[in-house]
Amino acid sequence: MSREQRAVERHENLRRGVYILPNLLTTGSLFAGFYCMVATLNGNYLTAAWFILVSAIFDGLDGKVARLTGTTSKFGVEYDSLADVVAFGAAPGLLMYSWALKPFGKLGWLAAFLYVVCCALRLARFNVQVATVESKRFVGLPTPAAAGMVASCVLLFYELGGSGTIKKASVLVLIYVLAMLMVSNFRFYSFKDPELFRRQPFGVLVILIFLIIVIVAQPEISLFVLSLTYVVSGPVGYLIYLARRPRKGGGDSTPSNPV
Repeated sequence: MSREQRAVERHENLRRGVYILPNLLTTGSLFAGFYCMVATLNGNYLTAAWFILVSAIFDGLDGKVARLTGTTSKFGVEYDSLADVVAFGAAPGLLMYSWALKPFGKLGWLAAFLYVVCCALRLARFNVQVATVESKRFVGLPTPAAAGMVASCVLLFYELGGSGTIKKASVLVLIYVLAMLMVSNFRFYSFKDPELFRRQPFGVLVILIFLIIVIVAQPEISLFVLSLTYVVSGPVGYLIYLARRPRKGGGDSTPSNPV
């Protein structure tokens, strides 16, 4: 199919209309990301952090609703990516610059800019590779997870009695690390395995209920621990792979590199 034919097809698809429900959920994610920036500019960093998590919830719902209702579309995919750049790129970048990175001068705003750029690159690569990579694994840290790590740091800071802004070199390092992880080749679990939604042992249900109780009891601390665990799962998984990989001459074949 030629480029002109594809353009005509896309135009005809838009003339037939767009699916309302999944795109409304995407708009909710975009709204939460925009309000995060508004709250940041007003100095309400705690509110801004919570709205990043609200945006992540909407982002998780729009794709699932589209797949369950058979309303996936190319328009929805592109709109979702554009919304993600705002909600999980620009909003967290602005939040971290205003909350923690401004005292570092050029290093601070460059770190925030690098985070936004790597978020956009991560989403662009995902759109290109979506049909060719394993569905159970993400290549590179997902942008909602990176934004969740940012938000959970702010929430933990206030939970531990902090107020206003913070000046810690560890936060600066964290932003650079998150940016690099988003464009890395580390594999991160996608939670899209169909087996997760089938019959599971009774103990799994008990563990999930216990986990929900812990999160509700101490959401700020629990979200930070869960976010940090997921962020390090990619590099740790790769180190485990290297440790288990057969040495040359130690086996008939070598498994493909997961990174």
